[in-house]
Amino acid sequence: MAFKGKELRNPKTGQNIRFVRTKADTNGELLEMITTYETVSKEPVPHYHPTQDEYFEVLEGEVTVRLAGGLRVLKAGDQLHIAPKTVHSMWNNTRNRTVLNWKVMPALDTEYFLETANGLVNDGKTNETGTPGLLQVALMVNRFNHVFRPAKPPFGVQKVVFGILSPFARLLGYRSTYPQYID
Repeated sequence: MAFKGKELRNPKTGQNIRFVRTKADTNGELLEMITTYETVSKEPVPHYHPTQDEYFEVLEGEVTVRLAGGLRVLKAGDQLHIAPKTVHSMWNNTRNRTVLNWKVMPALDTEYFLETANGLVNDGKTNETGTPGLLQVALMVNRFNHVFRPAKPPFGVQKVVFGILSPFARLLGYRSTYPQYID
């Protein structure tokens, strides 16, 4: 379970997260984190959040943002608002670490998504880029599609394909969340 000060470390992507305020702290209105990108971190899958706003402030270093089909570089002091349904990705493309304040509004259960994804990485249940296998992805996308959606394939295709794969994934022992990651 997320709590103030809890840290998530992802050695495969080079992104680390420290919770500042969780949904429990804010009655679900806000999830606030400090995220640190190690040098030359990996670009995550372009994605969007259907109903959530994200706010970023660069505290240290610089971050590359893929937004609206183009690239932007934000430096210390820069702020960025990403509206719901806006496809984006963000990473550190420099040889210095980058630190951001990151706010997600409303919080929903984004913290469970982040804890699950990082738990899988740290237990060696992903590939070299930090992506779980297709059956695990199917369950996670179905469970968390209200807070996180990959930009491709289109959401309708995701619903059909992952809906078909999910029963097989559960039969093979996969889960959308795991108690050891979110407890």
